[in-house]
Amino acid sequence: MNGESVADKRGAGRWLQAALAEVVMRRRMLRIVSTVAMAGGLAKTQGAVEANAGTGRAGNGPWRIDTHNHAVPPKMQEWAVKAGILPPDRSTWPTWARWSLPAAEEVMEENEIAAAVTSSPAPFEVFRDAAQVTAGARVINESLADLVRERPKRFGFFAYLPLTDVDAALAEADYALDTLKAEGVLLLTHVNGRYIGDRSFEPLFAELDRRHAVAFVHPQFLPGGTPPGIPDFMGDFLLDTTRAALSLMMGGTLDRHGNLSIILSHGGGFLPYMAARIDSRSHDEEGVEPATLRSHVRRFYYDTAMPTSPYATPSLLRAADHSRLLYGTDYSMRTAEAVHHVTRELTRDPLIERRLHRRIERDNALCLLPTLAKRVGAAVPLP
Repeated sequence: MNGESVADKRGAGRWLQAALAEVVMRRRMLRIVSTVAMAGGLAKTQGAVEANAGTGRAGNGPWRIDTHNHAVPPKMQEWAVKAGILPPDRSTWPTWARWSLPAAEEVMEENEIAAAVTSSPAPFEVFRDAAQVTAGARVINESLADLVRERPKRFGFFAYLPLTDVDAALAEADYALDTLKAEGVLLLTHVNGRYIGDRSFEPLFAELDRRHAVAFVHPQFLPGGTPPGIPDFMGDFLLDTTRAALSLMMGGTLDRHGNLSIILSHGGGFLPYMAARIDSRSHDEEGVEPATLRSHVRRFYYDTAMPTSPYATPSLLRAADHSRLLYGTDYSMRTAEAVHHVTRELTRDPLIERRLHRRIERDNALCLLPTLAKRVGAAVPLP
């Protein structure tokens, strides 16, 4: 028994049980203290303390840069009602459509968000035809540009492109980037069964590459619809993002356009988790060569609107380039309460060390979006 008596082992076992019980009790007490503090109106102060503990930043005040944010300003709301996309009765609108600037800024203050790069990912299916998509894109982009002009230090935007017509998408990209000064463009994942890696979109990607543009890839409904009883955001959106990423990889878009920066929504969907499956298929002559795969996966930017969790964080940190991780909330597609929850969980994530918190929540976005950094008066950090 290696010199240890049965009594010794039992004593050690009792000590370990007592230590574990103490840890559990301390955790319960922390939860109680947190609940009492919130009940006493101290939730906002506590949130700031938690945030500062995560980022290593001293003091209070807005700090984070939210790169996954959605807005529906009044001009957009009015157009959507006239176009038959939203019903006239505002009380029947979904939560995201009832967006307002005061509510958005309140969420930003509560979560220490200094600036948000907003967008409006209206699925192509909600429009009557391609002409309405093109008209809607102009309304969306001018509405978001008006928001930026009204609050230049608080907002930027990714321009909506009407991918139903590549020529129209090129024209809108020119207008949005040159005239409206968008931070980049929003690319929905697919149109008419074709994902964005299809060669039919090559003229658009060539132009975006020439401009060294930033493209924010956002999911929509899967072709073929959603199974009954399963909300699309639970699985379909993540699969849709993964399909779009694979189409860009397998179709050669990433290889042809090295100047283009591409952000994948929701932590890249399933891509970081299932990258090894693509790797293993290379041995069957159907996948991507392993070195190329790793390069492609690390080429993308990923936002934390998965959100980060004990399930997602390990895969994301292992697969991604840490300089390409970005804070994202998914507001107003998610409620103010949900934004607070995912932000709090991010600050508490034990796998993200102190310095990386600052990069994810602020610095990486400032490096990627220098025009936004200049507008908000922030120095672009060293890479």
